[in-house]
This record gives sequence, structure tokens and C-alpha cells, in this order.
Amino acid sequence: MSDVKYKRILLKLSGEALAGSKKTGIDDDVVREITSKVKEVADLGVEVAIVVGGGNFWRGRSSEKMDRVTADHMGMLATLMNALSLSDALEQHGAITRVLSAVEIRQMAEPYIRKRAVRHLEKGRIVIFACGTGNPYFSTDTGAALRATEIGADVFMKATMVDGVYDKDPHVYDDAVRYEKVSHDEVLKSNLKVMDATAAALCRDNHTKILVFSMEDPDNIVKIVKGANLGTLVE
Repeated sequence: MSDVKYKRILLKLSGEALAGSKKTGIDDDVVREITSKVKEVADLGVEVAIVVGGGNFWRGRSSEKMDRVTADHMGMLATLMNALSLSDALEQHGAITRVLSAVEIRQMAEPYIRKRAVRHLEKGRIVIFACGTGNPYFSTDTGAALRATEIGADVFMKATMVDGVYDKDPHVYDDAVRYEKVSHDEVLKSNLKVMDATAAALCRDNHTKILVFSMEDPDNIVKIVKGANLGTLVE
């Protein structure tokens, strides 16, 4: 453990990250690459929890005509499919995993209980949280912020397709400036698009550090845990 920066992490992955170039569904090669790096981190002695989105299958906003609660419930089920995929891939790499769901689906996942989740982590198991908070109208980012706070994660690592937080959209503006470090208050005040305001405020109020980094290179997960100065730290 002496060569790692964090003892316990919460890694937030988007559903789209699992789809790779396919954009939808699951790309097995991409999932294997990501999970090999997560297993490498766990082998360093780091306690790893994961929250994964479901956007590669379904988003609550996918249908304008559907009742929002029903649509969000479908999105939660999409996150469970991704969680099971990650669990399977990690176990093929030799890891021991547990999928904990905020919605009771006992045949597929354990019900989420905070003390149970922490105990799994302490035993070296990789814990994958599914179904967000179990409530509609809350994003997966909010679910991740909540879980990171509940388990006392040293850092909430939010994987994105950009290499940090910028003062404006780097895909639109060539002069966009990346922050190395920024406060929670500045994220909310300037609407920096790190995550939705509910998730950002939850992290601020509970002093949860957020590290926004690029998943274009999955090895960044390992580099950050080992202390590399990548992405943007929000604290």
C-alpha cells in the first residue's frame, strides 16, 4: 500500500464507455481492457467500488412520451446489466466481486446495505453498485456521489472522455483552459459541467474529493492511484 495514493476509491464509469466504438450495447474487448486495469488497481491493495451508468442501453430521457418514473426505472435496469457485465469480466481476470443493487433483484444482485458494502471492500472484494439511488429523477452521478460518501471513499474518480474540467467546452472552443484543481463551490457557481448540481452539491457538503479524468486510456486508472497528476481534482 505504500506505493498508492488512495486506499479506497469509487470509480464512476459511463455506460457509453463500455460500448466503445459500437456506441450502444457492450463491447467485450473494451470491457476486458477496462476491467484488467481495475483488477491491477485492486492487486495493489486498493479497495475498489464501481458505479456504472446505463446510457449504452437506455436513459431516462430516451423517450419523451414515456412517464419519467417508468423511464428512469428502465434506466436503473440498464445499469444492472452493465454491472453484471463488469462483474463477469472482473472475475474472468481472477477478481472476487459483489454486485449490490439499490433495487431488490435478489436472484441477480445483493440488496444494497452500507455496512455490507464496506465489509466486502475490507475483504478485498470489488463492489459494483447498480440501480443508482433506487429512486427516479436522480442521475447515476448522484448515485455515485452518494455511494462514495457512504463508504468513505478517499476519492470519487469520475471517468469521462475529456482529460479534466475546463472553463468551457474544449470540443467547441480552442482556447478552453483545463483546471488542475478547482473548488466544489466554483464548480457549482460557474456551472462547469463536472456533473449535475445535485451530485456536485452532495460532494461539496460532505467534503468528498472528485477526480475527473479521461478514460480514453484505461491505464489512467492505475496511474492516478499510483499518484500521477492527471485530470482535475475538485475539493
